[in-house]
Amino acid sequence: MTKRIIGLTGGIATGKTTVTNYLASTYNLPILDADIYAREAVSMGSPILGAIAERYGQEILLADGNLNRQKLGEIIFNREDERNWVESLIHPYVRDRAQQAISQSSSQILVLVVPLLFEAGMTNLVTEIWVVHCSQEQQLQRLMQRNHLNTEQAQLRINSQLSIAEKVTRANIVLDNSSSLELLLKQVDIAIKLPSVN
Repeated sequence: MTKRIIGLTGGIATGKTTVTNYLASTYNLPILDADIYAREAVSMGSPILGAIAERYGQEILLADGNLNRQKLGEIIFNREDERNWVESLIHPYVRDRAQQAISQSSSQILVLVVPLLFEAGMTNLVTEIWVVHCSQEQQLQRLMQRNHLNTEQAQLRINSQLSIAEKVTRANIVLDNSSSLELLLKQVDIAIKLPSVN
């Protein structure tokens, strides 16, 4: 039997974590998280972090040698060319780690959570695509609240991703998170019971 690999994505602050936690706790599904792999990619002493420090100088590092994420964020969310450069280092690492985890897992259903599933060209790693979305106003408010950002900073982060409307058109399953948590989780229950689309 072919593995069912759910590619879970959506815009920043649309509710991916809520869906992920529910799939893990209620259905005991293994979660492969691209954000964790991306953090590994720039961990202290990694070649990728070395390349980033070489490009932006030592001030991109914290006193302990770790990446200063806030400083890097200020650079890459204001300059698309720099964001593309950083992503060109990180995305291949994330893809390799995801492929490795998929091949090593004995589970028949896996959830691969990739915020930049489309942007990073990783759709071929999954058998179906779930997109979590909400209204633009909700997304902006949630992101500002969660990350303590002003409107402009939050909008720059949202704009750095493919539009949520475009993601929705490419999804096999669309999860609407503009209402209550209960309704969102109900949609997840329905989606997980559907036959695999592959």
